[in-house]
Amino acid sequence: MHYVYVLKSVILGELYIGQTNDLKRRFVEHNDKKNISTRYKAPFKLVYYEAYTSKSDAKHREQMLKRFSGSMTHLKKRIKNSIVEV
Repeated sequence: MHYVYVLKSVILGELYIGQTNDLKRRFVEHNDKKNISTRYKAPFKLVYYEAYTSKSDAKHREQMLKRFSGSMTHLKKRIKNSIVEV
């Protein structure tokens, strides 16, 4: 399986979108600060993910979320209760 995921920085409240074939490993890598682009935003909580059988489908979805604000806006509406601070 291939996954598109959304993480939320506990410190900054920012969202991060990524894709991987091993969601558990990747989540640990982000929180262990092994990713250069997210190192200073850790720790994270996983707020959303989608599973795909095709890597190309997962990459395409990740690109859509990153490039087109409408896609991300729609997703934020779907997960609004998961990304709101409690």
